[in-house]
Amino acid sequence: MSEVRLLFEAVGLGLVVLLPLANPLTTVALLLGLSGKMTTQERNQQSLMASVYVFIIMMVAYYAGQLVMNTFGISIPGLRIAGGLIVTFIGFRMLFPQPHVEERVLIENKTEEMRKQESPNIAFVPLAMPSTAAGTIAMIISSASTVRDSDFPHWVITVAPVIIFFLVGLILWLTLRSSGAIMRLVGKSGIEAISRLMGFLLVCMGVQFVINGILEIIKTLPPAA
Repeated sequence: MSEVRLLFEAVGLGLVVLLPLANPLTTVALLLGLSGKMTTQERNQQSLMASVYVFIIMMVAYYAGQLVMNTFGISIPGLRIAGGLIVTFIGFRMLFPQPHVEERVLIENKTEEMRKQESPNIAFVPLAMPSTAAGTIAMIISSASTVRDSDFPHWVITVAPVIIFFLVGLILWLTLRSSGAIMRLVGKSGIEAISRLMGFLLVCMGVQFVINGILEIIKTLPPAA
């Protein structure tokens, strides 16, 4: 029973650390800004796919993240800067959207021909990466070796990460599924306002990611003579 309690402690500790970094509510706002012309079915599909992608990304980061980064010569600051540039680009796209030559008809009244046209896939980029998983990757990779050397039993160290990553993905999916109710509540004009606001916030977040990455690089530089 004591080892089961240790498992619950490990899972709880992992969720406390990762959930603020994943920040599912930010991803919901991002989904609202990018899925205004999607049907409910398409939006739910993107939500499910994003949650699965987040789970896979976290698993890869935990078990092979350091190996992958060493193989390609990628540093944690480089990862932060790259994620920041992507977030900034997406933020500008949302803040200054491209004007549409033709407005599509109401989503609920899509014709069969329009339904055959695939909606843009936003599940991996930007919902899973960098919105949700980017903030957790650095923490997972840096914590992986420390966790393996901790006092927890080996089976707890083996099982707990899988449970933690699954619960983060599940919480993200449940949160994203609530976006439909939010869309019905705020309406089209509200979605456009949220899109502009999230665009501005994403630009700020992206710039901050870049700044953090640059500051980490500066800390590694040798002191001036």
